[in-house]
Amino acid sequence: MAILLPHDAMARMFDAAAANDLPDVPDYNVCPTTQVHTITSDGGTRHLRPMRWGFIPHWYRKSGGGPLLINARSETIADKPAFRAAVRERRCLVIASGFYEWKRITGERPMPYWVTRTDGAPMIFAGIWQAWEKDGEALTTCAVVTTAANATMAPVHDRLPVILDPDDVALWLGEQGKGAATLMGPVPDDALQLQRVGYDVNSNRARGPQLIEPV
Repeated sequence: MAILLPHDAMARMFDAAAANDLPDVPDYNVCPTTQVHTITSDGGTRHLRPMRWGFIPHWYRKSGGGPLLINARSETIADKPAFRAAVRERRCLVIASGFYEWKRITGERPMPYWVTRTDGAPMIFAGIWQAWEKDGEALTTCAVVTTAANATMAPVHDRLPVILDPDDVALWLGEQGKGAATLMGPVPDDALQLQRVGYDVNSNRARGPQLIEPV
């Protein structure tokens, strides 16, 4: 994913208090295990805060003690031991300007695409989070909730982040009672646009605006 919005714009967008240790922006190549920008709600007070992208269940003995859980499937999230408490009690938003997805064809190099909203608005991913601590190491971590691809995404990949409308944010954050499960479907087909980009983004060390330039 990539995040291009200034911190103050993100804070205003969600009426949130911004933490002092947010990741630098713009970042054109936000990779798993790095810090992402999230929104949480505590009694109706919202906070813009950093979290490690890569959910760590409480039973991991060390931060790398199991699979890297960057996504949580909406179809099974309420049943998976790693996620079921978080989806009830610790939901968050993950903010992005867009994300990358790769089309994989047997025998060929994975083909990267830059995915954005057709209306140009920032993306608001449904997320869950977990505070983890063991042996003096403490991390606040998150995962992005995913759903089946819509018709726009399906030719490239069979999964899609759950992308929330601004009007659904309060419900996902638990500020409007129950019913968040109804939000975990794909966005309409015409809500997204895909653009082929260069292979540089295949490297997690790549940086710069050229990563989202069309080819």
